[in-house]
Amino acid sequence: MLDIKWIRNNQDQVKEAAKRKGMTCPLEELLEVEEKKRQMQHRVDLLRAERNRATAQIATLMAEKNRAEADKLKDQVRSWNVSLAADEEELAHYEERFKVLMLAVPNLASPDTPEGATDQDNVVVKIVREPTSFFFEPRDHLQIGEDLDILDISRGVKVAGTRNYYLKGMGLYLHRAVQQLAIDLLTDRGFTVMDVPLMVREETLVNAAFFPAGKDQTYELQDENKWLAGTSEGPLVSYYANEIVDLSEGAVQLAAVSNCFRKEAGSAGRDVRGLYRVHQFAKVEQVIICRNDPETANLMLEQITRNAEDILDLLELPYRIVAVCAGDMGAKNYKQYDIETWMPSRNAYGETHSSSSLLDFQARRSGLRYRDQNGELHYCYTLNNTAVATPRILIPLLENHQQADGSIYLPAALRPYMRGLQAITAK
Repeated sequence: MLDIKWIRNNQDQVKEAAKRKGMTCPLEELLEVEEKKRQMQHRVDLLRAERNRATAQIATLMAEKNRAEADKLKDQVRSWNVSLAADEEELAHYEERFKVLMLAVPNLASPDTPEGATDQDNVVVKIVREPTSFFFEPRDHLQIGEDLDILDISRGVKVAGTRNYYLKGMGLYLHRAVQQLAIDLLTDRGFTVMDVPLMVREETLVNAAFFPAGKDQTYELQDENKWLAGTSEGPLVSYYANEIVDLSEGAVQLAAVSNCFRKEAGSAGRDVRGLYRVHQFAKVEQVIICRNDPETANLMLEQITRNAEDILDLLELPYRIVAVCAGDMGAKNYKQYDIETWMPSRNAYGETHSSSSLLDFQARRSGLRYRDQNGELHYCYTLNNTAVATPRILIPLLENHQQADGSIYLPAALRPYMRGLQAITAK
């Protein structure tokens, strides 16, 4: 969230940010409720002070055996308590409404974020490798998976419903291999790698700014106030929630490999074939917590994006980077890059990675602070990136590396995790 004082003093910027992102922002109601909350807080504080003074005076009167005056004051305190209870109830109403409205205010978009409404308006900033060409009729990843007996969609649907799958044999190995490749690369670059909770409290997803807007995409565990995480970003950010983070030796670099669960609500009819849009998948996620310096945050955004690029380079895949336009960017993001990998069966690039800088938007929700050299407290900045997500990354891996004989070439970087195989072949 943004700071309410900043919001009050920069209303035009808040309105402009919401307009750029194509979102509604209850700014007027927020400021009205905030003013009423402040007025009611002042009234409650005064009444509490009066009551406390009277209570202390009653004790003095009782000690002086002035029972009559003490009884008068007791009657007054009882009357104040009735009024105070009503005022506190009204204050609680304004406080709760204020919290709800604050969560509806989007983050700003960086000045260099492209204008636009959808992913069609994203701007290509880099292309690496030309799209793969074939001298034979290429197959899509579904046909490849069935021919090599490493993927079974039909039984996944039979067991778990649409958008589910089985990975078999070398399909599972490939799924695990890309994760371990990413983990090893991030470990070598100073990241602390974690296994994180997947069933999290609602506040964890509020802290990470996935809620309230993302509830329709998230699976709830009924009667437990728990949710299945759609990415390890939430658990990683909340690892230091409401703590003072030590940034004296530089940014905190966290990474996690986890299963992820998403409803894909609103995507009916979109990407229903294959592994592109599924309910259960795995991700290796990067999260950076750094000091609140825009230049540092920008360098960190380039760094985590470079990490993802290096993984794609090791996988020998063609890809491009796009600057995400304001209208395609989430409410929480300040600046965002997507990496799209070439998928022959789509005859197009498909999103496989995303890098985001949030400034202090997440940190304010999560209570992430640090001390500067003078000992003063500040909110941190946070960033995140998908190092690799699978099985989606299996689409370009299988399709770009297919050979005329039906086998799948394995890049050298994957072979140590694939029992030394140089190719996946039919049994």
